[in-house]
Parts: sequence; structure tokens; C-alpha cells
Amino acid sequence: MLDIKHTDEIKNLKKDSNIFPIGYKDFLSDLKEKIRSSQLKAAIKVNQELINLYFEIGKRIVKKQSQEKWGSKIIEKLCKDLQNAFPGIKGFSRANIFYMKSFYLAYEKVQQAAGQFEQLPIFRIPWWHNVILITRIKDEKKRLWYANMIIKEGWSRSSLEDVIKTNYYERWGKAISNFKDSLPEPQSNLAQETLKDPYNFDFIELADGYREKELEQGLIDHIEKFLIELGQGFAFIGRQYHIEVGKEDYYLDLLFYHLKLRCYCIIELKNTEFKPEYAGKMNFYLSAVDDRIKLKTDNPSIGMIICKTKDNFTAEYALRDIHKPIGISEYETKIIKSLPENLKGSLPTIEELEAEFSKKS
Repeated sequence: MLDIKHTDEIKNLKKDSNIFPIGYKDFLSDLKEKIRSSQLKAAIKVNQELINLYFEIGKRIVKKQSQEKWGSKIIEKLCKDLQNAFPGIKGFSRANIFYMKSFYLAYEKVQQAAGQFEQLPIFRIPWWHNVILITRIKDEKKRLWYANMIIKEGWSRSSLEDVIKTNYYERWGKAISNFKDSLPEPQSNLAQETLKDPYNFDFIELADGYREKELEQGLIDHIEKFLIELGQGFAFIGRQYHIEVGKEDYYLDLLFYHLKLRCYCIIELKNTEFKPEYAGKMNFYLSAVDDRIKLKTDNPSIGMIICKTKDNFTAEYALRDIHKPIGISEYETKIIKSLPENLKGSLPTIEELEAEFSKKS
């Protein structure tokens, strides 16, 4: 049985546990952030040391092969000896040793041209991302661009494979816009970089003659892939977003908020070729969003018109005297061709199939 003094101590302990010194929570939050930052820096440092090691191994092998005329049998022997010497360390397989050699050869000329070679983005991304870059992309400039984007966008290996397949580099920042005239720098440059032309929507399949609502639904059904295609920073707000102007109701196809640009982004989808009147309608929508939704701390809203096709001259003329920021792009998607007319009549209808199944059951 507890005595009175011990009971009082427990009560005081419970009472004191709910009382924190002024500034304690901020102090704890700062320490947590410091620990997370240190963990991240440590992980980056470890990765950088690994990439440096692989580059150095590749460099030494290339020099030995050049000077001593080492063949593939010597390299295979080297792999086995390294694996035996370091049984707990992965990475010394025959394939990986040859990747190290290719890695060095891919960037040896950059080393001679750059004063701070280790500052290149290839040393700040995972090894297998580097392997994808050196095996999929021949152009050095393009590889370094993708390496920077991996850091910026946080692409996984599968995401990197996907963006390379869809020619992300060639499409990046290529849309027609009036951003230079309608937005201040550096926001105009950042806004331009968010646009692509064309957008690749191959993750959805649409029947020939599809409607805009079906395209919209397909993008929403695959919202994660859609956001990856749009790029980092887009936060989805809603579809068919309702705004009221006067006594009329209007509905925006898709509404996003861009975290880096600090502004709303309206996306209008068109299953036709671009028409000049689309720009006028988007200008109206932007005025309404800026007046009804945008906060004082937000930057001017941006409009994105994504069409099936466009004539570049028509698009440029349509935006020339519009002062609201608007971009115009095309999109690509998978199309399932409709059945030929001579086959449609020969196939059973749904009603006929149901009737046949009911007979068998």
C-alpha cells in the first residue's frame, strides 16, 4: 500500500508532465528538423561517396584496359576477387563493374571541361538512376538535364523510365504562352517551365470519337499519373469546379493550385483543334478566379488550354493582346479504334448474350 507522501509525488509528477517550459515545443521542433536534416545530409553523403567510388573504379579499369590491354576475362577475374574480398558488400557483379566503366566513359570529357566535377547532379542521385541514364540516353547534355530533374522532381526509377520513354526532355517548356508579357520574372520563367507540348496521356485509353468528359474522367481515374505528367507542384483542387458570375453558373474543367508558383491553375480540355475563342473564354475564367477565389497573398492565376491539336500561328495570335497568363499545348493519348461497319452487325448485342447465358443456366 502506497503512503500519502508517495501518492502525492505521483500526483505532482503527473501534473508536472503536462507543464512544459515556454518555448519547449519550438525547441523540440527545431531539434527534430535538425535531426532530419542531418539524416538527409548523411544519406546524400553516403550516396555521393558510393558514386565517387564507382566512377573511380570505372576510371581505373578503363586506364588498365588501355595501357595493359586487359580483356573481358581479366575483368571477370577482378569481379570474383572483389566479391570474395568484400562478401558483405553488393555491387561488384560483372554487370555492375561494366556499368562503372560505362559511367566513367559517359562523363570523362565533362571532368576535363568542368572545374568542380563532383558538383554535377550525377553524384547526388542514386546509382541505378545513373545506370538508366547511361544506358538509355546518349546525349551528355540531356543526361545531365534528367539528373537535375530527378533531384527536383523526386522521380523513382520507374518514373524516370516513363518520362524518358515519353520524351519528357523534348516536350519540357515547349508550350506556346504569353507568360513573358503577362508575368514578372522569375515567375514567368518558372511558369513556362511547368508547361509541356505535347502532354502525354498514354496512361488512358479512349474510343475513337471520344467526348471531352471521357478525357477528363480518364485523367481523374489516373490522377497520380496525371500529376506526374503535369510535374511537381500541382495540387488538385477539383473537377467541374463551380463559379458564379452574375446570375450564370460556370464550371472549370480542372482546377489546381501550384505550390511553387503560389497561384491557381485552370486547365481546360478540348478534344478538337485549338480555336481562338478558347483563349477568350479562358481569359474570362481567369478574371473570375482572381476575383472570387484568389487570396491577396496568391500570385495571378494561370490558364492552361490543352487541345487535341493546334496551329502555332493561330495560338500565338490568339494570345497576343490577352494580358492574363495563358499557355496552349497539345496532348497525345491511346485511341481504341471503333469496329469496322461490316463487323458491327455480325457481333451479338449485350441483350442477345444475356439471353443466351440465361438459357444455359
